[in-house]
Amino acid sequence: MASTSTQQSNKPVLAPSPFSVPPDLPKLPEVPGTDPTRSVLDSFRIAIAKVVADALEPLTVEQVYQGVDFGKKGEDFTIALPRFKLPGKIDELAKKVIAKFQPDEWIESVTHDRAFLHFRCRTNTLTRLVLDQIHALTYDTASKQPEYGANYLGEGKRVIIEYSSPNIAKSFHVGHLRSTIIGAFLANLYKACGWEVLSLNYLGDWGTQFGLIAVGFEKYGSQEALEKDAIQHLFEIYVKVNAEAEKDPSIRDEAAAWFKRMEDGDEEALKNWRVWRQLSVRKYAEEYDRLNVHFDAYTGESEVPQDSMDKALKQLQELNLIEEDNGALRVNLEKYKLGKAVVRKRDGTSIYLTRDIGGAVERYNKYKFDKMIYVISAQQDMHVAQFFKVLELMGFEWAKNLEHVNYGLVQGMSTRKGTVVFLDQIIREAASVMHDQMRKNEDKYNAIENPEYVAQEIGITGIKIQDMAAKRINNYTFNWDRMLSFEGDTGPYLQYAHVRLSSIERKNPELLPLPAPSQLKTDLLVEPQAREIAFLLGTYPDVVKTALKTHEPSGIVTFGFRLSHAISSAWETVIVKGEQDKEKAKARMALYLAARDVLGAALRLLSIRPLERM
Repeated sequence: MASTSTQQSNKPVLAPSPFSVPPDLPKLPEVPGTDPTRSVLDSFRIAIAKVVADALEPLTVEQVYQGVDFGKKGEDFTIALPRFKLPGKIDELAKKVIAKFQPDEWIESVTHDRAFLHFRCRTNTLTRLVLDQIHALTYDTASKQPEYGANYLGEGKRVIIEYSSPNIAKSFHVGHLRSTIIGAFLANLYKACGWEVLSLNYLGDWGTQFGLIAVGFEKYGSQEALEKDAIQHLFEIYVKVNAEAEKDPSIRDEAAAWFKRMEDGDEEALKNWRVWRQLSVRKYAEEYDRLNVHFDAYTGESEVPQDSMDKALKQLQELNLIEEDNGALRVNLEKYKLGKAVVRKRDGTSIYLTRDIGGAVERYNKYKFDKMIYVISAQQDMHVAQFFKVLELMGFEWAKNLEHVNYGLVQGMSTRKGTVVFLDQIIREAASVMHDQMRKNEDKYNAIENPEYVAQEIGITGIKIQDMAAKRINNYTFNWDRMLSFEGDTGPYLQYAHVRLSSIERKNPELLPLPAPSQLKTDLLVEPQAREIAFLLGTYPDVVKTALKTHEPSGIVTFGFRLSHAISSAWETVIVKGEQDKEKAKARMALYLAARDVLGAALRLLSIRPLERM
């Protein structure tokens, strides 16, 4: 299991932010739950709340702050006046605010539109503070790590996230991919929000299939093939022996007898199983490393002690929650519309639910978590709901801190020739397609140090972004052409945007080193496209907080696309190379580099490694 050193390293320690709001700006009141040192748009929202609260008594700045929303169609921020339920007509209230409003360095204008007030931030203050904050939180942090977008929301709390959870001796199937990608995102997200995170991989490492493999290994096993690729070799054995068992039922009896010996702790029967498990975990760790996914502990069904399952059953019986049905034991959950949950089979063997209950109790006793998240397919919604309800009925106070993050299915995921696949084949094929694409531009190709690595990273980005682009509950159809296209909202497009931004320094060495952000002439960034980028960059800390509430990676992906589109439309007008005014060129370059840093942060949150060249 996880070592204490791992647990220590998972405690994100956010020191105070190196950024502070400059003292030359009008002083603002403090509002609980805001932190302008990490999200400078909080200051603009407080300034807006103050304008409204000053004009409309008895509203307080805190009350108004809750109603300051991002605007639509080119507005920075909007307030819907009806939400405050004040006496008087909305038009009169709006007039009061407008009459009292004085433009300052925070807010330059307010306009009235039906039930809404729209506020526009002072462009120069906005751009200057956003660029300054991004730079400070990317390059000047005490942790020496980029922290823009990070916050203290989970400080002092511990979360366990269980995800991926493939079966030992079966190749890493694409079915486990969604759980892996979403789980890795959640682990990064919770860390960014100050939580101590423990990533657990709960392996399918127990069950009668191991009896079957043991029988097959005696016939077809090869130590050499096992050392080379345990997962592949054991999978091949499993397929062969399974096919034999279809024809000869006695093989299944032999397998059941073998697994019974394992359950009874027979050392001879367990010896091979231990080696297979260890070699499989080693192979999985390589696969995960390629996906940029890292676990603190590999646990598994085999590690749930029998006595914790027996205890759980005994407790359920004492609480009169168990009913018997032909020798099987069930918990009746019909009054909660959850059917009847089997906790022990007729032959007396435990099933998933009993194991899950025993495992959860063990985990709470060991880790004392504040929250535990299971990233499991929506097909298992009923099972998970029964599992949570049983724990609640058993009187565990912490059962209310369990969460199920579910997701839809991937349909049609196969190689381009149409064979059903393992993840390894998908990644290899995606990398090969990207490699061919890259070769088309010889000059750029020759400038890349490790083209195979870059091709693989673009391929993996394509796979991940296609998976995370829509709401996770949606099923989606795996589409090779779309996934690997540089056009439209795809993974390769996001990497291309990052690479393009990264090339600015290489192409304009005469502008380097740039002055400190506070010394830049940001007032020269007057183009609407430049302002749009600056405002979008300022919203990133909010995007992270929203993702923590929804557990949706799609919010981060959408932000990445919006930022990439905004950069793309600025490219022709907000030029750096060829701009005669050096001060203007430097300010523009700083804007693009801030965009690179924030796009890079968003990609890393999604467990994607941002590329510098491609």
